Amino acid sequence: MKSRMVGACALAGALFATVPLLANVSGAIWTSLSDGSEVNTNLYASKEDVYLNGGPGKGAGSNSPGLAPDGVYIFMVTAPNGDLLSTDAAQCREVQVTGGLIVGATGPCPHQNGSLQPGGATAVQLVPYNDTPNPGGEYKAWLTPLAQYVCPLDEVTCDNGRNGFINSESKTDNFKVDSTVPDEIDTRFWDGQKYLDGLGIKWIDTFGASNQKFSYYAPSNLVFHEAHVESPEVGTHYIVIGNQPGCTVGEVYVAGSKQRKNGPQTVAVKITKGMKKSSFTIFVDVACY
Repeated sequence: MKSRMVGACALAGALFATVPLLANVSGAIWTSLSDGSEVNTNLYASKEDVYLNGGPGKGAGSNSPGLAPDGVYIFMVTAPNGDLLSTDAAQCREVQVTGGLIVGATGPCPHQNGSLQPGGATAVQLVPYNDTPNPGGEYKAWLTPLAQYVCPLDEVTCDNGRNGFINSESKTDNFKVDSTVPDEIDTRFWDGQKYLDGLGIKWIDTFGASNQKFSYYAPSNLVFHEAHVESPEVGTHYIVIGNQPGCTVGEVYVAGSKQRKNGPQTVAVKITKGMKKSSFTIFVDVACY
């Protein structure tokens, strides 16, 4: 799958554009098994297998900042189009963030906790949620601070925001419960000799929610020095690329197409319905100096 790069003209549109406001929450979320172990390409055998983690981000390193601020957060599961699939009230979907990590479920009717992970994190099971109507088995996990949640906690659905979530104040990550290989947008950093690990981008999804992604190497999970976005939904996604320790940004390529300027920038990658008919990987390549 990693060897499949889509054509710049046929399958991806990259441009400079006004980007939605970023979430004020730092750090990242991701899904895992109950013990925190990563699943190959975010592809799960069953809904019960999927747990929510949060912290510095996969591949970010132990010294990177985690979720902030500390406190209580609300999560939900939706279809890729944002339609709510979680079936219990928001107060049952609370997690505690302490020291930048999700450390378990909280609230009056908490979800099942996973096992304690090295470093003190504890993942939280996402079920119950309905099956996705998406034919590829795709789902989207959301997380937002309790202070930013705008609906009554004892309700499941409401008309404020996206069922209580303000898009720009939320973290999201996509996963699949299916047997097919997911689609990806993968960012790679290159210094002229090798690909670099531990470098980050901000992914902004089609709703204006965001998440941090870092390049790392985990060949058993088909991660080859990439900051990977799994199963991107149909629409325009933004990859925000900035200077950081270890990388002064030079040229940037999207699906092999060099962008119009060098240096820090935001590129947009358009995912179409036609692209979803087969598996693909779109590479965003960044030259580092």
